[in-house]
Amino acid sequence: MAASLATITMIAGGFDVSQGALFVIAPLAAIQIQRATGSVPIAIVGGVGVGMLIGAINGFLVAVVRINSFIATLAVSTMLFGLGYVVSGSAILRPSSPDAWAVLSRTTILGLTSATWIAAVVVVISWFVLARTTFGRYVYAVGANAEAARLAGVRTLLIIGSTFALSGGAAALAGVMNSSRSLSSTPSDDVSFVFAVIAAIVVGGTSIAGGEGTIWRTIFGAFFIALLGNGFNLHQIDPIFQRIVQGAVILGAVSIDSWARSRRA
Repeated sequence: MAASLATITMIAGGFDVSQGALFVIAPLAAIQIQRATGSVPIAIVGGVGVGMLIGAINGFLVAVVRINSFIATLAVSTMLFGLGYVVSGSAILRPSSPDAWAVLSRTTILGLTSATWIAAVVVVISWFVLARTTFGRYVYAVGANAEAARLAGVRTLLIIGSTFALSGGAAALAGVMNSSRSLSSTPSDDVSFVFAVIAAIVVGGTSIAGGEGTIWRTIFGAFFIALLGNGFNLHQIDPIFQRIVQGAVILGAVSIDSWARSRRA
């Protein structure tokens, strides 16, 4: 789910590494809101809103201030990880209404959990927006050549800012759903989530240089990474070696993309 919208950001020429921090801090904020208001819907909207707001700030730093997207989102990510400890008081947070909180991800519909249905809906909407709308065409244009797109009348600053806001909202929603499954949220500086997202995108064939990629390729990449991890676990391979292999897979995918682009040039 988060990878599908992060794909749009990467196609537009951006690189968002703050998703891991948003995955952590959004549910912390959402649970604090739920405990303060007693309302689960307000808490969910608040958590996703936090993600979109921070994503929009990332977009502003990249599009307007013109900071490299990797550096900007890395700096924001570092601040968010620290802020997570402040928001939670360095403690595990739990909602005051656990049964209502669990409904978001644990409700079964036609044999599938609500978390699965929500993820599927987000993926389908992402695919439609990217492949069938004017916004999607502008995303490809900005990623391929931002200056040419601007001269052609595309509002490049708005497009870039929107992609980061959508990416942030998706990571926040994923974090809130994860807290719904576990009925808790913990502050941390774990980067495994953003690593998995980036791995799914680049293994799926989206170019880190922008202007090229599709949602369905990212879904394929996500399944590949999931199957790889499941195989490691079934064979009881040490997690340390799992990271080494997964990192090698990313390097291989990026190397193939660079080689292909140089061949076309």
